[in-house]
Amino acid sequence: MDAANDALVKVKNVKKYFPIKGGILKRTIGHLKAVDDVSFSIMKGETLGIVGESGSGKSTLGRVMLRLLDPTEGSIYFNGTDISHLNRRKIRPHRRDMQIVFQDPFASLNSKMSVAELIEEPLIVQSSLTKAERKEQAIEIIEKVGLRAEDRLKYPHEFSGGQRQRISIARALVTRPKFVICDEPVSALDVSIQAQVLNLMKDLQDELGLTYLFIAHDLSVVKHISNRVAVMYLGRIVEIATKKSLYNNAYHPYTQALLTSIPVIDHGQNDIPRKTKIKLTGDLPSPSDPPSGCTFRTRCPMAHERCSLERPELIEKDAGHFVACHLYTE
Repeated sequence: MDAANDALVKVKNVKKYFPIKGGILKRTIGHLKAVDDVSFSIMKGETLGIVGESGSGKSTLGRVMLRLLDPTEGSIYFNGTDISHLNRRKIRPHRRDMQIVFQDPFASLNSKMSVAELIEEPLIVQSSLTKAERKEQAIEIIEKVGLRAEDRLKYPHEFSGGQRQRISIARALVTRPKFVICDEPVSALDVSIQAQVLNLMKDLQDELGLTYLFIAHDLSVVKHISNRVAVMYLGRIVEIATKKSLYNNAYHPYTQALLTSIPVIDHGQNDIPRKTKIKLTGDLPSPSDPPSGCTFRTRCPMAHERCSLERPELIEKDAGHFVACHLYTE
């Protein structure tokens, strides 16, 4: 996939393998292939959603993109600069432009720090603002996420889950970044609160010109916020397309199975066509010993001989719609 010139982030053939140690001498006896040869681009101002089962490598990919983990192979370009192998000193100027919102707001906030301390901490590290300027910028972002200025004097345990996630979002945005990775930011929240947080994130994106990578396992959540969607399975992207193209005409059997698993509310309108639910057999294979050829073949209802012999590459089935499946290369 050739990236457009206005891509803010480019990921090219990125791999992240974790060594498996064994024996008395703790020698490396294998590797866990968490991310296995992934490439894509994210345009300025867009939201790319990444979906897949637990263990598919979504969160690891996000951390590699932010250089919280070093890639085993491949390149990561941010705003035109290859940050793949920059040392701590050289990557520091890029840190303020790349932030992350974690899944669990209860675990990601230090309970011993006030909201003001939590939100101003990134400014102390990443800027040369005075104490008064830091306070002013913190109050501004606190109010943007829907909290009151006086809330900055409170501590995380005094807030609900939804409010804590708003604090996490404020902390991520206080340095005014260009790119934010959202790692399942609403999965720990009540369903009634999820839509509020998602709408807040969309409003902030429009107002501040943000670019998002939105990681989730819930396809209905990803559909609400994303422009394009990538589907990961066992460390690889098996399909990537615009939201409309993917949800209306998914090609990969794994994507089709995920889409039929979305709950549908029956309003008694029996004339509405329903997709037959596709049930996948077996469990996700171990990333330390993935199947040969297509890694999905052990669970695919349409697998054939070629699938075990040759790994499918992403091909452009329709304009902007890429899929890695032998069904479309024969």
